[in-house]
Amino acid sequence: MRTIKFLSLVMGVFLLVTACNQKSGENKEDTTGNIEPITNEVLESSVIYEANIRQYSPEGTFDAFTKDIPELKKLGVKVIWLMPIYPISMKNRKATPELSIEDIEDPEEKKKYLGSYYAISDYTAINPEFGTIEDFDELVDTAHDNGMYVILDWVANHTGWDHKWIEEHPEYYHKDKEGNVTDPINPDTGESWGWTDVAHLNYENDSLWTAMKDEMVYWVKEKNIDGFRADVAGNVTTEFWNYVVPKLKKVKPVFMLAESEDKDLFYEAFDMGYNWEGHHLMNEIAKGEMGVKEWDAYMAKIDTTYQKDDYLMNFITNHDENSWNGTVEERMGDASETMLAFTYALPGMPLIYSGQEYGMDKRLKFFENDSIPKTKGEFWDVHVKLGELKNTNLALHGAKEAAAYKRLSTSNDEEIIAFKRSKNDEALIYLANFTDEAQEFKTSFSGKYRDFMTSEVFELKTDQILNFKPWEYKVLLVQ
Repeated sequence: MRTIKFLSLVMGVFLLVTACNQKSGENKEDTTGNIEPITNEVLESSVIYEANIRQYSPEGTFDAFTKDIPELKKLGVKVIWLMPIYPISMKNRKATPELSIEDIEDPEEKKKYLGSYYAISDYTAINPEFGTIEDFDELVDTAHDNGMYVILDWVANHTGWDHKWIEEHPEYYHKDKEGNVTDPINPDTGESWGWTDVAHLNYENDSLWTAMKDEMVYWVKEKNIDGFRADVAGNVTTEFWNYVVPKLKKVKPVFMLAESEDKDLFYEAFDMGYNWEGHHLMNEIAKGEMGVKEWDAYMAKIDTTYQKDDYLMNFITNHDENSWNGTVEERMGDASETMLAFTYALPGMPLIYSGQEYGMDKRLKFFENDSIPKTKGEFWDVHVKLGELKNTNLALHGAKEAAAYKRLSTSNDEEIIAFKRSKNDEALIYLANFTDEAQEFKTSFSGKYRDFMTSEVFELKTDQILNFKPWEYKVLLVQ
């Protein structure tokens, strides 16, 4: 009897403690790596972050990046795009844009060349330089715990020369007249792109579609990732993307980003594309080679080119631009912050590339180890403020239900750009001097505003003469 009473007492205490623990944990953040599937509602207010794992830290590992994910949250990041995380082929590995490691005789010298992330030897494995598959799982779980989604860089156009398909399925590849597998060919010129470290896949072979689909489904189904950024998406047939994306969505909703502006890709497969033309135009404006007139013409062009629910990724830099065309400072100079704020104010989604948030002013090595700076300064603070605005203000919604964009006129429309974004009861105005000289002008609009970047009240009257310094800008919240 005493034994029964004792067991009853123990069981009662256990149930009481369990109930208390459950109650106290009701409002705790989920730490299982679970997150609601990605939705357009989330994407409307998202900032996307391009993570260059190799160069993000001196260690160049998943773990070093994972511990900083809460810091990215402060920047308003909701989507993390991981540059390719897969093993890199050794055969024909690039040492420089012109040389492969086979051209280098010194064995020690060869070791420092790690190759291009985009020369993949195995689509469903992890680059051991970055860590283990368990380390990758921890990264994804940590991102999900912090309310962020993870998309993988997917290279469907080509593989590295070590990929097993070259031996097991040579029919998957383009071949020359002699039957040799080729590197990728520019479809417009018929000439090689110069990407000699990779072998060109041929989507005329239906079996390749199934094989590639299986590789992509693995990451969604087994590793709970939330979508893909498709490298040179326009060089792969649109029909393949239209085939594979519904297969992915049968597993869970996914977000698809195309490295392309090809409008055909957005009809069925992709949610967002690259704003390449807009980016290049921003560079030209910053150099004084183009101006507001050309930007207005571009906005009119995309308004008639794309469907209403298509949208683009806006950026001042990315891995290609930084390594090959120059830093933000090199390309944009004193216009850098103005153009950064511009990418947030425009319809679409703003991108942060690793190091950009720290005002990085160096070109990262592409084929070797390097490291971004980690000192928070003025650019960090600007990113935090702009991220907060993007996350919280309906007027900056930029996805399939984007806020309206209305060009506003001034007395100096050649040098001054002004536009209004609005949705429901929220509105803001972006107003900027797009030149390297001081400008005087009047606006066609008036009202009382709050300058978001300074929190100062800013009152405008139509007969008021404004004086803006070179590249001065304001983000005005309608009071």
